[in-house]
Amino acid sequence: MPVDLSQDIRDRTFRFACAVASLVAGLDYEYRMRSIVDQLLRSATSVGANLEEAKAASSKREFLRYVQVSLRESREALYWLRICTELKLGRETELAQLRGENEQISRILGAIVVSTRDGCSPATSCLHFSF
Repeated sequence: MPVDLSQDIRDRTFRFACAVASLVAGLDYEYRMRSIVDQLLRSATSVGANLEEAKAASSKREFLRYVQVSLRESREALYWLRICTELKLGRETELAQLRGENEQISRILGAIVVSTRDGCSPATSCLHFSF
């Protein structure tokens, strides 16, 4: 049975977004830190949302664009996670786990971008990236 890697990355980004949302829901932070926490939540949830948009893309170019946006949002989420870690806005172990998962997601998205840009076609083995 073939492994559906596109479903795996979409599931991972969904679980990542939910984990960040759970982290944010449990944070006790000052109102002055609200923009940091909001930015983290927006970027983390946007990663998977853009992959869902990529699934419905009508062209390779549109698909690539959504995956690139997803990658940028993933990198932004990592930035906000680093800030939360530095400011101790959550448990260090939970933040470290989220950063680790985010870095893996970013690597996968980067590979999808490179593979798509380098000419994946229906006849090649990168079909699993075609959501």
